[in-house]
Amino acid sequence: MCMMFCILPWTFYAELHAGAPEWVAHRGASYDAPENTLPAVRLAWEKGADAVEVDIHMTRDHQIVAIHDADTQRTAGKKLQVDAVDYADLKTLDVGSWKAARYQGTTIPLLRDVLAEVPEGKRIFIEIKCPQSVLPHLEKVVRQAGLAPEQTVFIAFDWETIRLTKLRFPECNCYGLSGFKRDKETQAWQPTPDQVIQKALKAGVDGVDVYHGGPVDADFVRAAKSHDLEVHVYTVNDPEDARRVMEAGVHGITTDRPAYLKEQLGLPNE
Repeated sequence: MCMMFCILPWTFYAELHAGAPEWVAHRGASYDAPENTLPAVRLAWEKGADAVEVDIHMTRDHQIVAIHDADTQRTAGKKLQVDAVDYADLKTLDVGSWKAARYQGTTIPLLRDVLAEVPEGKRIFIEIKCPQSVLPHLEKVVRQAGLAPEQTVFIAFDWETIRLTKLRFPECNCYGLSGFKRDKETQAWQPTPDQVIQKALKAGVDGVDVYHGGPVDADFVRAAKSHDLEVHVYTVNDPEDARRVMEAGVHGITTDRPAYLKEQLGLPNE
């Protein structure tokens, strides 16, 4: 495996976007396995995902862990605030039993262990859910993992966070996340597609990762592409929604069920 972000003559990314979107397993294959765990990540590869997405927080002792929430109540049944405890405290928790008995004993993984599960030709989307103070620690972990630049993507809802991340990782793709809300009276979307594009340009990132139920259409994608921005969408689990955003020309689709969607759409699951 390449060490310290050396450049490899990879062609998988260009080939991937020759006509098909990138399929990103949301929190791993989280429909079938406990989210943000090593079993979910491993299952995602078995189900033909092109990439996995994981969320990160940082512990009191500056360990970066894969977990969506700021505390452990929902997935462990015991509330610990991630940034207020050491990783040793989190490691004692079972975050698998809530999903299925066979996952009993599954623990919250370190990001470095998740990165070790990314095969050649696959990617990982790292969603930064915590304050910007994580960035120097994140840089150390990611660079030590030795993945090629093409394999690591960063995403965040906070535009300043993703701007600073791009400055630290200019060789990696960074996308700004955005949801959409529709005004009940005017039916107008907020933010507008143009506002999302302008935020991405101001942040100096490579694209946007937006809620699929918003104004994601061919016009939006064309407008983004005219500024050399990619458009990815989250979290698509319905075949009709997947078909709609594919027709719009999006670059990537984040889903809890990559194999199911591919099957429903008649796509090869490789």
